[in-house]
Amino acid sequence: MATVFGETNWRSMSQEQRDLGLNNSAAVPGSAELVASWEQRSAAVRDKQSAHLDLRYGPRDRNRTDFLKAADGGPTLVLIHGGYWQMRSKETVSWFAEGPMAHGINVALIGYTLAPEATMDEIVFEIHRALDALVEQLPALGGDPSRIVVSGWSAGGHLAAMALSHPRVKAGIAISGIFDLEPIRHSYLNVKLKLDEAMSRRNSPLLHSAGPSAPLALVVGGAELPMLRQQTAEMAAHRAVNGLPVSYEEIPGADHFSVMLALGSPIGRITTLIRQLFERG
Repeated sequence: MATVFGETNWRSMSQEQRDLGLNNSAAVPGSAELVASWEQRSAAVRDKQSAHLDLRYGPRDRNRTDFLKAADGGPTLVLIHGGYWQMRSKETVSWFAEGPMAHGINVALIGYTLAPEATMDEIVFEIHRALDALVEQLPALGGDPSRIVVSGWSAGGHLAAMALSHPRVKAGIAISGIFDLEPIRHSYLNVKLKLDEAMSRRNSPLLHSAGPSAPLALVVGGAELPMLRQQTAEMAAHRAVNGLPVSYEEIPGADHFSVMLALGSPIGRITTLIRQLFERG
């Protein structure tokens, strides 16, 4: 079935087509070098913001949060990294905090255990546990625990949507997220994720009967893979049908990686959306 996004019916695809339809690294030439440059720039940001790094929230090695402080008593954006739940780290995306921080928004970057060392259920649980710890820590860190917005990119967009139900989260913004894990379960990505149908559906917000009532902003690049653009559009429609606050926006011409530039810039569109979410709260 062809749509305005291109071919998105993963059930009718061959295994090779489905795998390519989800492979962002293959779809964007030079993505490995680009991510390496992110890591270098992120290291410089952490050097400047070294006071509150690797705050423990659980027993496993990656159960750590970096708190980058922009303003005493300010709101906090939680940023969850991507990598299909099996790659990368919070240290990859630190520099994207520069956009929100320019407006007095503190940024907390959450690390989590990667597959196959953790199941999807365990990863989602870790994010909620990290939020519990952050709420407790924020007064001492100089943040306002009553003003938390959760965000994430790619797999982190999925985890942000799953974290929207946390009682202290006021709103969320999911960037290029995955909201139905069923195509993931039938792709090369499941070698490490080891999803079965029950776990896949349990952790697919697009397949839930409704969803959390906190506002959710959905953003995707206009030049991203069709299956991913479709997932974001369907998630927006799902929430709208269920009467839940939602917005949908494409960043024109942005691919799965360049879309994040709209967060790293103080005048970027994603930074603006984040500011609006805090202002409405």
